[in-house]
Amino acid sequence: MPRRYDLEGRLLGFAVQACRIVERLPPTVIGRHVGTQLVRSVTSPPANYAEAQGAESRRDFVHKLRICLKELRETRTWLKFVSRMELLPAGTAVDAAVAEADELIAILVTSIRTAGRRANVQ
Repeated sequence: MPRRYDLEGRLLGFAVQACRIVERLPPTVIGRHVGTQLVRSVTSPPANYAEAQGAESRRDFVHKLRICLKELRETRTWLKFVSRMELLPAGTAVDAAVAEADELIAILVTSIRTAGRRANVQ
């Protein structure tokens, strides 16, 4: 039975998408700082999700998903900052990346709620 969606694949794709945005940021003090922060936050969720797949318990699974969620929210904030600072021309991939971040956040929130209920963790 095929998966409805491949969350690990989406997280990896999102990381690639955001890293490509970083490569287009201007080589200014702000551009470099935002780029560094964005790379750190966006590369964390795929790795933590992979760790969640090998979680030792449902509580551990929920904990690792919460880390993914935290990092995705940070990433979304940095992407919004890029947009508001107009570090890239309008109409670039930033808006699409923010939309993907929103979708991934919604998926993780739902997963955390479901897994938390099953493990009696909230």
